[in-house]
Amino acid sequence: MFAIVEIAGLQYKVEQDQKLFVNRLKGDKGGKVSFDKVLLTVNGAITVGAPAVNGITVEAEILDHVKADKVIVFKKKRRKGYKVKNGHRQSLTQIVITGITGFEGGAKKAAKKETVKAEVLSDHATVNFGEDHELNYHLKKNGLSQSKENREALIALGKEVKAELGKDVLTHEDVDAAIAKNIENFKALNK
Repeated sequence: MFAIVEIAGLQYKVEQDQKLFVNRLKGDKGGKVSFDKVLLTVNGAITVGAPAVNGITVEAEILDHVKADKVIVFKKKRRKGYKVKNGHRQSLTQIVITGITGFEGGAKKAAKKETVKAEVLSDHATVNFGEDHELNYHLKKNGLSQSKENREALIALGKEVKAELGKDVLTHEDVDAAIAKNIENFKALNK
């Protein structure tokens, strides 16, 4: 189990009981800090945030405030007598990851989303009553003319069938069954 978390502007891959150095954090030695900007978690299943994973936090404890090794910054322009030597020591905080929490809620949300996605039909399995070519397809399939009156009657029929079945979207089979049941209404329009 690990997570990718943003700490003080930088991203780190962290695990339980891992020690790492990060940019200087506010807080005293021995203090607790938590980070809620978790970008990715792996706990049996991979969860990617957009941009962050909701409900997951990384808990850490501050071990010490230290300075990094000295970095020498040397500038020189040849034949000009220009030389500048500077040093820099970055201020760091050493932390230990005490835990990654919130997986119970995140797992339930992920499971809930998967069940919702399974129930939703794909676009090619449903009928869009705003598209004339889909209406014409069903009219032609049932031997009816593709006139404007027939399309309007099919739209009205679709609304009735949606109300009867209690669905928001209808499949092609639902529409064909409704047309077969009400074929006399369409033939009356053609006369």
